[in-house]
Amino acid sequence: MSPSNPAPIQPTNSHHQSDEPMRNGPLSPSAQAQSGQDAFDESDACQSVAEYLTDTSNYHHDLLYDLFEVVRSTVPNHADTLLQLIRRHASIEEVRAYLDQTLAEMHAAGKDDHALQQLYGIWQFIEVESEAPKFRPMMMDIRYLTGNAPYRVPAKPWTSVTDDDDLVSHLVSLYLTWDYPFFAFLDRKSFLKHMAMGNVESDFCSPFLVNALLANACYYSPYSEAYSIPGDVRTKGADFLAEAERHMKRHQFERGNDIRLPTLQAILLLYERYSVSGNGDHGYAMLHRAIEMAESLGIVNHKKRELKTSQMSEDMILSIKRTAWGLYQIDTVVHTNFLKPSRVNSVSIERIARDDAGAGDMWTPYPLPRPARLSYLSQYFDDACQLSDIARDISRSLSKSGNSDPGYKKRKQELYMRLRKWERGLPPCFDPAEKPAPHILLLRMRYHTLVINLCFDALGPNARLSSQNQTHDANQQFNPFEIAIASARSIASLARQQRTEYGMEHAHQFAMYAVNLALFALLEQKSFDILDQDFLTLTSSFSIIACRSQVGRNLFHLFKLSVRSRNQGSRVAQSTDVPPGIKELFRQETGSQEPDRWDHYAEGLTKTDADSSYIDGMGSKVQSSAATGMHDMLERYERLSVGKEERWPPSRTSRNGTS
Repeated sequence: MSPSNPAPIQPTNSHHQSDEPMRNGPLSPSAQAQSGQDAFDESDACQSVAEYLTDTSNYHHDLLYDLFEVVRSTVPNHADTLLQLIRRHASIEEVRAYLDQTLAEMHAAGKDDHALQQLYGIWQFIEVESEAPKFRPMMMDIRYLTGNAPYRVPAKPWTSVTDDDDLVSHLVSLYLTWDYPFFAFLDRKSFLKHMAMGNVESDFCSPFLVNALLANACYYSPYSEAYSIPGDVRTKGADFLAEAERHMKRHQFERGNDIRLPTLQAILLLYERYSVSGNGDHGYAMLHRAIEMAESLGIVNHKKRELKTSQMSEDMILSIKRTAWGLYQIDTVVHTNFLKPSRVNSVSIERIARDDAGAGDMWTPYPLPRPARLSYLSQYFDDACQLSDIARDISRSLSKSGNSDPGYKKRKQELYMRLRKWERGLPPCFDPAEKPAPHILLLRMRYHTLVINLCFDALGPNARLSSQNQTHDANQQFNPFEIAIASARSIASLARQQRTEYGMEHAHQFAMYAVNLALFALLEQKSFDILDQDFLTLTSSFSIIACRSQVGRNLFHLFKLSVRSRNQGSRVAQSTDVPPGIKELFRQETGSQEPDRWDHYAEGLTKTDADSSYIDGMGSKVQSSAATGMHDMLERYERLSVGKEERWPPSRTSRNGTS
């Protein structure tokens, strides 16, 4: 038979005994699960996640079967395009792009409901990721994607790791799309302009900065080029990181007025990188170094100063403002996350005006085939800085041991009311119903994490053990436990929207913190229900985010042990509404336990266990045991991601007693 007339391929399904190609056979298992239900119903989403986690062979079987169903059912143009993609060995990303486009067209035209359900089912399966992405063709995928990359920049002279402009453009576009907006501590336009110019002596770009950025960008890429060893998340961006570290040694003696802004920005990027790869105390080391550099430049923890155009360009003024206020945000996020006082007490220069820059900028969800939308980055940045002011004050009140001071609870309530006022002041375009860009969803998650930390801190380190914490009092206006649980459920709702709109594969690392925190808040309930839909939603999202980094995998392992310690595995096993993957994840512990597919997530925890300095203050507990509660989990999270801050001296501000 000629290549132009290939023989029909038949799915090896037990329903079909005939050698003839089936034209109107029964639905595949995944399609049966979808039939008659909304494609984005959350129970279906959880089931899809868990079934994919459980049986990869079923996933590939159903995917192949559904693809042929779509070919038979859709309009000819769609079927022809899909076949062409398959024949030219298209990647999953390419098929995914086509499926999303087809979904939108078919939904608008109202055609073929059965095919629409099939496409939704395929999209749902591809959306889920429980392991490192499989090895994929190297060059074809990148060439396909970079044709639509929003930013085009050269590889040379910035890095020696690669001379591939397409790869570097792909990674820079990923970083600026999914990571940059959350803290926005460099000026994007100036950076891109000077990177394109190729001047390594630029005041806005440097090889150190570029390689640090590329190392971070690899966190968001599933392609083999992002790995030193394809599929091993520990090697994501390792080559770019090694080059960035070589450059860091050359810049380590920059002091005072000799400090270059790109060096400070690169140090902040390395902080982010180390905090997801679990490099001991390197996370805190980079953050503290960045704060010291900013203090030397006089842009934080100093009296107010004015930046004048007679002394520097407008681009430099904007870049300095972004870096100073971006550092402030990072510092307040890190320290409130882990119940510690922030080190940046004040920013010495004024903020970027709320409507000053990029008011009409668009955010494009590269590489997803979704429409661009307004980024509202200036408004976002201003609101995020205002939230950081509250977070700084919260961080000074947080305590790991509780506080019996009579005024303590009142201060907590006042801080909570400030948070509520901030939330009510957000612009209408930030409403989740408006389907905003993901950094706006993350901003709302950040608000809810502050609420949870504030409330659980008010309860003390043994919140679950105190019965009065969960007793409802109609006359009590500030009930920390109820407020914290409500915020945990709000994070579940935001995670659900993030996943529906953009997927979790590109979620910022802060989403992992928020989702994990919400899960442990729900676990603190005396009436905790393992079949709670919000809990399962968060678990599903956590499984996707966690597999992308070593720290994420370690945290997911600790979460698994903590849930199993609640001894509700039998309820999961007996439930007919819970898919096999969830049953395996939360199974009841027994004396002779078979390994599960997440056991290897514990790799790397033994290094922490072996370091006695990490066990000091934790009693006999080790990192590979279940967390006893919220505060215990946060202490472990901190040590896994950024290290031990106690090893670092107080900031210059604290030493001098200034603010």
